[in-house]
Amino acid sequence: MQSNKPNSNNTNKFIQNLDLFNEISNLTTESTNTKSNNIDIMSSLDILKIINEEDKKVAIAIESELNNISKAVDIIVDRFKKGGRLIYVGAGTSGRLGIVDASECPPTFGVDNNLVVGLIAGGKDAMFEAKEGVEDSFEQGGSAIKEMNLTQKDVVCGLAASGRTPFVLGAMKKALEIGSYVIFITTSSQNEYSKANNLYNLLINPIVGPEVIRGSTRMKSGTAQKMVLNMLTTATFVQLGKTYNNIMVDLQLKNSKLEERAKKILMDICDINYDTANELLNSSNGKVKTAIIMNKCKLTYQAANELLINNENKIKLAIIKFKK
Repeated sequence: MQSNKPNSNNTNKFIQNLDLFNEISNLTTESTNTKSNNIDIMSSLDILKIINEEDKKVAIAIESELNNISKAVDIIVDRFKKGGRLIYVGAGTSGRLGIVDASECPPTFGVDNNLVVGLIAGGKDAMFEAKEGVEDSFEQGGSAIKEMNLTQKDVVCGLAASGRTPFVLGAMKKALEIGSYVIFITTSSQNEYSKANNLYNLLINPIVGPEVIRGSTRMKSGTAQKMVLNMLTTATFVQLGKTYNNIMVDLQLKNSKLEERAKKILMDICDINYDTANELLNSSNGKVKTAIIMNKCKLTYQAANELLINNENKIKLAIIKFKK
C-alpha cells in the first residue's frame, strides 16, 4: 500500500526566508507592468507593440544619467592612460552583457584583450548556461575580483539590475578595499539598491520601470545596461584616438576582411585608389593610423609614428601640430 506521507528527503527542501522574500517582492523588476497584464491573450502584433512602447522608455531613462556616464568615461580614460583596466562584474544577463561588451573592444578598437574584461558569476560556463545559485554568494564575488589582481589604476563596474546581487556587491566591496575606482550600474530605485550604498564611487541609475514580463530583466533592464556599456567603451576609445571622424582606424588586421576594410578606409580618408591604398598599408606595417599620417603629412613610417605618439595618438591633433 502506497504511503501518503511526504518523502523525508524532500521535507523542508525550501527553507523559509521572509527577509529575502520581502526584499525581492518590493523590487521594481518584480512588480507587474499593468500595460502587459493581459499579454497572454493578445495577438503577436499587440505583444510586439507593448514591447516596443516599453523599450522607448529606455533611452529616455538613460538620458537622465548622461552626466554620470560622462564622469565614468573621463575616469576610465584617465585610468587607461595610467595603465589600468576596466572590469565588468555581473551575474546572469548582466554578467553576459559585460562579457559581450568587453569582447567587442579588441576587434572594434584594436586594443589588448585584457584591457576591458567581463567577469560573470559562475565563470565562463555561465555565459552559455544559466547558473542561478552562484550569484547568491557575497564572498565568492570578493574572491573572484581579488583573483583579477586589481590595482588602484583599475576601474571595476558592477552590473546588477536589481541592485542587490550578492556576488556583484561582494566584488565591489573588495575592489573598494583595494583602492580601485568602482562604478555601479543598476536600474532599480534608491531604496532597492540600499545594500550597495557605500560600495561604489559613482552610480549610473537609469530607472526603466516594471518589465513587460515580470522579473525578466533581460528586457528593458538588460537593454539599458547594454546601451550604457556601449556608451562607456565607445566614448572612452574615441577620447583615446581610436577613430578618425567617425571611422574605426585602429584595426588589428587579423583576417582578409579587416585587411580590405583597412584599404577602403585609406581610400576614403586619403582620396586614393585601391592600389595606392594597398601600397600605403604595406609601407605602414598594417597600421592604418600611421598610414593616414604618412599620406597626409608626406612623412616616413618612423616620423609618422613619432608624430602620433607625441599627440596623444590622435590623427587630427597630429596633423594640426605638423602643419603649424
